[in-house]
This record gives sequence, C-alpha cells and structure tokens, in this order.
Amino acid sequence: MDTPARPTTGPLRVLLADDQALLRGSLRVLVDAEPGMVVTGEAATGAEAVRLARQDPPDVVLMDIRMPDMDGIEATRQICGSPRTAEVRVLVLTMFDLDDYVYAALRAGASGFLLKDTPPGELLAGLRVIAAGQALLAPAVTRRLIAEFASRPEPSQRLVRNLDGVTEREREVLTLIARGLSNTEIAERLHLGVTTVKTHVSHLLTKLGARDRAQLVIVAYESGLIEATRTAPRAGGARSRSGDDGPAR
Repeated sequence: MDTPARPTTGPLRVLLADDQALLRGSLRVLVDAEPGMVVTGEAATGAEAVRLARQDPPDVVLMDIRMPDMDGIEATRQICGSPRTAEVRVLVLTMFDLDDYVYAALRAGASGFLLKDTPPGELLAGLRVIAAGQALLAPAVTRRLIAEFASRPEPSQRLVRNLDGVTEREREVLTLIARGLSNTEIAERLHLGVTTVKTHVSHLLTKLGARDRAQLVIVAYESGLIEATRTAPRAGGARSRSGDDGPAR
C-alpha cells in the first residue's frame, strides 16, 4: 500500500488553503454540509497551510496554487516531505490548468489536481478519493501533463530516476500506467488478473518510493522509460477509477 488506510471512524478532516476569503467560506459551507466531512481550519497563505497541517494534521488539504508568502506548490512540498504530515494528502484546486503547475504540484507530492470550475459533487468525491489513498487527475489535466513531458528535455538533460530492482513485468505495468491505463485495462493488455496488476502496482510504489499512481507517472517519464513523444494522451489519464480497479490503486 502507498499509505496506511485512514481510520474508518470519524469524519474526513479537510484543511482549506486559499487566499480568497470568499472562496474559503464557500468551500467550508460545502464541506461542512457534507455528511462525514469536517473542515479543520482555513489558511490564507502557503506558510499558514503548513503550520496548520503540522499543528493538527488533516486527512486532506484542499490547496490553492497562487498564494502569498509561500505558494501552494512549496506548501505541498513541505507538508508531504515532513514526517509529521507525511500521511496528509494534498488535492490541488486551481483555476490555472497550466502544464508547469501540474508537473510541479505532482512532483511536490500532490495526489490530485482539479480545476476550480469542478462541480461541487465532483470536488467532494475527489476529497474522498484522495483520502482513500488514490490519485486523482482531471482527464484534461492528464492529457496536458503527458503533452508537457513531450516538450521537456531528453532524459539525459533532466533528473533521471533509477529503476534498479524493478522487474521486467513491473516495467511493463509502469509503462502502461504512464500511458493512462487503468488496472483493468492493464490486466487486459497484459493478459493478467486485476489482482495481479494491483500487486505489481503496490510493488512499484514501494520500490520507487512513490506516494501514489500520479507519482508513478512522473517516475516513468523521468526515468526515461517512456518517450513522451510516442505516447498518445488518453482521456482517462492517471485518475484512479472506482469499481474493479479497487480503492488502493
């Protein structure tokens, strides 16, 4: 597993981080009105988000990108990189679907990325998906992420991740994850059972030190395993799906 399962008792705890007070207030009303969810605090800056997350760790931080003092990307990096808040999940919510923001947020440790025009129901569902240890990327964002890798320097000119210890079958699974296939689709492509694919994904998360499926996409490209220019974007992307894909991957 990429993270210990959150307790089944008690509400899902959400920290809101956005520099717009009106939006924070609207989000608080939305989250607090949802059964099984509660807002633990509000932060107007990235620095305040880090402080509040460390003071009273939530399950999920709903994080804006552009904030004063410290932006959401750096705040995400500090929250995900600290032992005290390592299990806190970050769902980035922004009006900017720019490639650099997607790439930087995921590299900083974010588990999800949604736009601010996301319908309320989908946003609430996204919080539950992230809290359950899954990755969540809006389909349009996933397509842009893959296109972003295509425009970046060759692997020799950027940080290269080491795939030592990853088996040939695991490399095949990692390649298909990076191309946006779900566990079910990977199972069909490789003629494996879905449970077997989940096992391979779990091993990849452990071996590569990745928090979730979104991080595996980045590792696949940064290792040079995938040549982005040969990868066709898919609508489903790296978003974890419900049903036979299961809650873990």
